[in-house]
Amino acid sequence: MIVDLPGTTTSAINRRLVDLRADAGAVALGRVLTLAVLVDADRAEDAIRAATDASREHPSRVLVVVRGDRSGETGLDAQIRVGGDAGAGEVVVLGLRGELADQASAVVVPLLLPDAPIVAWWPGDAPEQPAEDAVGRLAQRRITDAAACRDPLAALATRAARYSDGDTDMAWTRTTRWRALLAAALDLPPHEQVEHATVRGAADSPSTDLLAAWLGLRLDCPVERLTAGDAGAGLHSVELERAAGTIRLARPSGSTAVLSQPGEPDHRLGLPRRGLAECLAEELRRLDPDVVYGEVVRRLRDGADAPAGAA
Repeated sequence: MIVDLPGTTTSAINRRLVDLRADAGAVALGRVLTLAVLVDADRAEDAIRAATDASREHPSRVLVVVRGDRSGETGLDAQIRVGGDAGAGEVVVLGLRGELADQASAVVVPLLLPDAPIVAWWPGDAPEQPAEDAVGRLAQRRITDAAACRDPLAALATRAARYSDGDTDMAWTRTTRWRALLAAALDLPPHEQVEHATVRGAADSPSTDLLAAWLGLRLDCPVERLTAGDAGAGLHSVELERAAGTIRLARPSGSTAVLSQPGEPDHRLGLPRRGLAECLAEELRRLDPDVVYGEVVRRLRDGADAPAGAA
């Protein structure tokens, strides 16, 4: 069910949510958190679809704040989506116009679920320091996406320089399966020190930079970050050199990776690029600070794993 409320107020939105709960059986009880999505109009529908899909795992009240024309008439247009149009949660789309476009917290606060954690998500451009944003200050977790910015590596550098506990970025979430596969490969004998690591990925891939920093942190060895693949292609391959031979995990294209290990036949593994909803659902599984991500971005900030060139 979709209910449009043009030219409305937060009080009217709350009353309509109560009416829907009473009249249509749409419940707001049992929600585990409030997800505040701060997005421009051109990304709004993709963000809503991702939040709706993620809500099937994490029933939430999703507040989608769409920043509109700042030069127009000041006002608030809302749309409430419940039932099949909102997954296992409820979605309130808030279109801010005029002077209200820069007052997201003023419309978010009255609509927060009482006594429920708050997560803020910026699917595109985000504040330089999310923890100091008016909505970010309300949230236990703050999710950004450097890869969705105009200059992904510059955005990642800003995230690293301005990191606060509770911050995370979907460029990090996209490395989860790579990290798991590499850790599993290193758990097998021979248990030798990795002497050198090489990480290849697209020149504009923040996930490649983060994976290189993580390997340097965990393996305490030199790491090269080299370029491979077209812009937007993401991670390409990782090589871990040991005395017994090199472990190589490569996904040149498509959704299948090849894991090569000394003395073993090559293994073909499913390693598709992760969708927005899947990454969001993973990040909503934890509401405490991601300590490992914090360590990795601090290492990246300090320049320990700067890109070494092109391959």
